[in-house]
Amino acid sequence: MRWPRRNDPASVDARREAMGLDGGLVTSVDLAPFGAAAESLVGVAVIPVSAVPIAIELGDYRLGDDGEIDEAGRATETVYVPLAHTEGGLTASMTRGALAAGTVRTYVVADRITRASCFVCRDVGEAVELAAWIEREVPAMRAWLAASDDPSLSRRALLREVKTHVVGPMCHVLWRWTTGDAVGANMMTRNSYALNMGYVMQRAPVKPERSVLEANMGGDKKPSAEYFQSGHGKTVIAEAILTDESIRRVLRTSAEDLDALSWAGTHGAVASGMQSVAFTPASAIAAVFAATGQDLGMVGTSSMAHGTGRRVDGGLHASIRFGGLEVGTVGGGTTLPSAREWLASIGCAGPGRVYRFAQIVAAAALCLEISASAAMATAGSENFFRAHHERGGMR
Repeated sequence: MRWPRRNDPASVDARREAMGLDGGLVTSVDLAPFGAAAESLVGVAVIPVSAVPIAIELGDYRLGDDGEIDEAGRATETVYVPLAHTEGGLTASMTRGALAAGTVRTYVVADRITRASCFVCRDVGEAVELAAWIEREVPAMRAWLAASDDPSLSRRALLREVKTHVVGPMCHVLWRWTTGDAVGANMMTRNSYALNMGYVMQRAPVKPERSVLEANMGGDKKPSAEYFQSGHGKTVIAEAILTDESIRRVLRTSAEDLDALSWAGTHGAVASGMQSVAFTPASAIAAVFAATGQDLGMVGTSSMAHGTGRRVDGGLHASIRFGGLEVGTVGGGTTLPSAREWLASIGCAGPGRVYRFAQIVAAAALCLEISASAAMATAGSENFFRAHHERGGMR
């Protein structure tokens, strides 16, 4: 059969018939609200959502005119974080970590989303000349974008800086943007394309032979050293002080055992070449993303984390840094009914909420890290084994 691509009722019915889908939960939901989020709709997937109460000291952040993060104040509240997943033990483990942590403090330290373009030149000399010219042209590029009447451009994506890297005859260019409360991938892609084709290819003192919109210097939807260090999205740090009493009573281990695990795990990460130093952040990131309509492909980059553990008087200081949380509170999947409701339940639906949301994601991930690490830190990692044995589903 010819596979219909539209999302009108007749096309949806034709696809369902071809697949043998007749009734049931996956096809009984009204698909009209989902039509703008995905192509070739045939139904929905239903995932259980649980919630974990976490006490978080949140910063109130705004993006300054210069593109830097400004903190206006701090306040502590309990947030009931929604998690959509089917991973046995995840919610229980995060809950335990939140109880042990007491209050998690969070900080947003940077906000940039990037598109890694490339211009292929005739030789190295021309690539070096082009790189120097592009770096000088940033103010003029900003003015050109602002003055353009091109309807494909996003007015919310603002060019902040550019980073160039010449290798062979290639001039790689990392366009760095802010995109407000949206993740901004589509926004900055449109604007980067306009800069590449309408500005650089037309005005550069040397004519590149080829322009590539995304050439992997950043690592879009993939782990990368560039994004691990310089960020891609919201850069957020979460921290907590675990008292000796909470480590003993809640986590059933000791600060010394946690410190020893941190030492062994860090060196294991170095030995493997791992582009992350953490235990299991992807599980927390994916669960929050699935509940709140985030782009699941961005879990790869967003879950790159750098966790630390250090013995302090009376306990252990635990922290985790996410260089590139690619999150949004407007646009994309956040417009879907359930995603909007879950975002609203934590005060993160709509404009002006993205920094709050990024902090909540980081706090949730730290709580899971604390609990999972504690289970692994016990003698022979017995608690970690038992958790998977008892909650692991099929035998």
